Amino acid sequence: MKPIEKFYFNSFDGTRLAAYRFGEGTPIILLHGLFSSAEMNWIKWDHHAKIAKAGFEVVMLDFRAHGSSASPTDPKNYPLNVLVQDTATLLNHLGIRDFFLGGFSLGARTSIHAVANEILDPKGLIIAGMGIEGLSSWNKRAIHFKRIIDDFDFIGPDDPDWMSRQFLKSQKIDRVAVRHLLDTMPNVELSTLENIKIPTLVICGDNDSDNGSGKALADLLPCADFVETPGNHLMSATKPEMGDQIRLWLQEKG
Repeated sequence: MKPIEKFYFNSFDGTRLAAYRFGEGTPIILLHGLFSSAEMNWIKWDHHAKIAKAGFEVVMLDFRAHGSSASPTDPKNYPLNVLVQDTATLLNHLGIRDFFLGGFSLGARTSIHAVANEILDPKGLIIAGMGIEGLSSWNKRAIHFKRIIDDFDFIGPDDPDWMSRQFLKSQKIDRVAVRHLLDTMPNVELSTLENIKIPTLVICGDNDSDNGSGKALADLLPCADFVETPGNHLMSATKPEMGDQIRLWLQEKG
C-alpha cells in the first residue's frame, strides 16, 4: 500500500488547511477531536491503516487551528460552523461525491451538524466520543474549554483540568485561534437528528461520560448502531478496539 499522502488546500476563506489520504476504495472522511489532529486521533494508533485494509480510502483533515493547518487569529476567519464549511471545501477540492463521514468528539459534532442540516450527504455516518449533552449543551462545554485556555498558566497538577491543559500544550495549539473556534459551534437542535436517516455508528468508551450518553444519542437517531469500547474520553481514541469497530461496521455497510 502506498505511504500516507499529506497535502494542502485553501479553504473557502483562503485559510491553508492540511489533510491526509491513505488507501484505495470508497472514501471515508475522518475528523479529529478538539486540541488534537489527524495524526494524533487516527494515524498514531493505526486506525487509518485498519480501515484502509478493509478497502477504503481514508481522508483525514486537520481542522484550522490544529495540526499542520493554519491558525489564523482574526475573528473573521471563524464564522458560524466554519468546520463544516472546511469539510465541504475538502470534499469539493478532491471531487468526492460518494463517501462515508465520521469524527471523534469535535469531529463528531461537526459531522452531525453537516448531515442534520443537510449540508453534506454521506452514505453513512460514524459518531465517536459524543453524547446528547455534547450536542444540545455545547455552550456549557465551551465554557469548560475556555477556562482551560484562559487559565492555562495557572492550572496545576492537582487541578481536574490538568490533563486537558497538558494535552493542549503537547499539541502546540495556538490558544487565541482555538478560542475563536469555540465560538463557531452552535448547539445542535435535537429535533434535527430526525434528518439523519443514513446508517450511523455511535461508538463511545465505556468510561466516557464527557459529552453525556452515547446510547441515548443512538436511540434518537433513526438508523443507529451503538457500540462501547474500552476507555474514558481521552483514552478511548487510543485503544485498538475503536479502529476495529469502525472497520467492522464499514465492512458491513460499505
